[in-house]
Formats: sequence, C-alpha cells, structure tokens
Amino acid sequence: TLNDLIHAKVDIVTMGQYLQPTKNHLPVSSFITPDDFEKYEKYALNLGFRHVESGPLVRSSYKAHKHIS
Repeated sequence: TLNDLIHAKVDIVTMGQYLQPTKNHLPVSSFITPDDFEKYEKYALNLGFRHVESGPLVRSSYKAHKHIS
C-alpha cells in the first residue's frame, strides 16, 4: 500500500491501469476513472511522496527523466 511505501522511505510512486495487451492475456477487471487517479495522486502527495505520476497510461518509467535528474 501507499502507507507501506512511505514508511519504507520510498519517495517516488507511479500508479497506472492494467490494459489487456492481447486477447490471450487476462482481461481488465475494471477501469479506474481519471478522477480517481487524480484523487490517488493527491492522497499520495499528502502522505509525503516527493513525486507522483497517476493515470491510466502511466508505467513504472513514466517521465522518469523528469523526477531523477
């Protein structure tokens, strides 16, 4: 959880949506709305994360250059 990550001194977090790459992969069980992603981002920032990227197309390296340079 985000609480566990912040207590482990993690300061950058990315949150994205699983998207089924092909019909041979698991289907998406539910879609998270852009509003919910925005709420998650605000929540994470309020917990103390230095950088948060949150959205349906965000991946682990999303805009990494922006946060580590």
